[in-house]
Amino acid sequence: MLAETVRNKWNQRWREAESAPRPARVLSDYSHLLPKAGEALDLACGLGGNALFLAERGLDTQGWDISEEAVSRLESLAGRLPLKAVVRDVEAVPPEPESFDVIVVSHFLYRPLFGPLAEALRPGGLLFYQTFTEEKTPGGAGPRNPDYLLRPNELLDAFRGLRVLAYREEGTVGDCARGMRNEALLVARR
Repeated sequence: MLAETVRNKWNQRWREAESAPRPARVLSDYSHLLPKAGEALDLACGLGGNALFLAERGLDTQGWDISEEAVSRLESLAGRLPLKAVVRDVEAVPPEPESFDVIVVSHFLYRPLFGPLAEALRPGGLLFYQTFTEEKTPGGAGPRNPDYLLRPNELLDAFRGLRVLAYREEGTVGDCARGMRNEALLVARR
């Protein structure tokens, strides 16, 4: 019943979304680290900004989301790109071990998936992860529920078995009108 409630919430949100999907900053800023070929996953993809970005670069890409609305819209945007959009409750059915060369997660946090995500990377595979933090500037974006907010350095701790290539989490240090605030990002390699 909970999965159905979540699905309905996201179907409504994506039905009302008007903007074109864009890739997360972690992916666009570090796209130079992407392999030239391989299999990629945009986990909890929403309208698929990350999935489209990956597929446009020639990666065989899957976009998984619990929302039928999001998947339907992504399929219509994909055209002839090497992209398959799938309705999948990733909390109940995580990716299989060693199944992807690239995994991207943005603005989604379900802590029990940390281990399965690291295991789902093939040797040499890359994880691109970006989501909201509990340390926020005044009026900062993102959810308020701590279940969906990263604690300081949590991504580093969660994926310490991977080699960190990039990490950014600026919190509320210094001039909060500048920089990347209210989120953390990680790029790591298995």
